[in-house]
Amino acid sequence: MRIPNHIGVIPDGNRRWAVSKGMTKEKGYVEGLDPGLALFKLCKEAGVKELTYYGFTTDNTKRPSVQREAFTEACINAVEMLSKEDASLLVVGNTESPMFPKELIPYTTRKTFGNGDIRINFLVNYGWEWDLNQLKISNDSRKNIIQHIKSNDVSRVDLIIRWGGRRRLSGFLPVQSIYADFYVVDEYWPDFKTEHFFQALNWYNEQDITLGG
Repeated sequence: MRIPNHIGVIPDGNRRWAVSKGMTKEKGYVEGLDPGLALFKLCKEAGVKELTYYGFTTDNTKRPSVQREAFTEACINAVEMLSKEDASLLVVGNTESPMFPKELIPYTTRKTFGNGDIRINFLVNYGWEWDLNQLKISNDSRKNIIQHIKSNDVSRVDLIIRWGGRRRLSGFLPVQSIYADFYVVDEYWPDFKTEHFFQALNWYNEQDITLGG
């Protein structure tokens, strides 16, 4: 089986999951922590070299404060959980905004934990405009675009898996995702199952990867 080098994860559906369980929307975010760790371990076992999680975006910060606080705390806890694994960990996001959690500042420089077997990127307070804004002030007409964006330490994405049934990228790493295959899981992220991952890999294995050629 052909394994993607880099998988991007959009863990959507936390709020809808909470509502379906009779909870308030913010209660759904904490339920995404265990699935995130389980997916990390599956990727590591499968030989995936890089994994990027979509934590929260600059647009998400417009949500009610109780939700914003809940998803921020969930992201902090997720990064700290991953820091206990064998991973090369990097948090990418707008640190100049007050919405960026100060607890994650140390992770905005890539750090290796344990054997550093797999590169992990976690997008926190990330916005595609923020990411690409540096291009506007670069006067190098021959510029390599990837070298001039904020997420320059994140490699090209091969496969994006989105939970929650939505068929949109929501601004996820627009440069690195330009040739990514996009697989949608209809179940909500808190309902993550191991078979979701293997179904996505099987689907990816059947795709004709040409990179535009």
